[in-house]
Amino acid sequence: MPLFVLMTRLAPETLHDAAGRRAMGKAWIDKVKASCPQVKFVAHYALLGQYDFMDIYEAPDIETAHTVSLISRSVGAVSAESWPALPYEKFLGVLEKVQP
Repeated sequence: MPLFVLMTRLAPETLHDAAGRRAMGKAWIDKVKASCPQVKFVAHYALLGQYDFMDIYEAPDIETAHTVSLISRSVGAVSAESWPALPYEKFLGVLEKVQP
């Protein structure tokens, strides 16, 4: 199944209340699971820097990845970007095919 990386940024005021943040996170994952049951989350990280969170997930297609990003925006993310990702070994295989 294709792999995607979801980068999210939240409004600063949502990051000062751990209980509220936990509730928002649960609402988000519940909505994703209900709308996209085929999505499989691989990893979830809190970050320092431009983005607040990074999720790595598998989805069957780009439409499902769009849905995950839109759900993120609908439950409070200021921005949500889903990037397609390719495991490094597969990337090398693609590279070998296009080399002259």
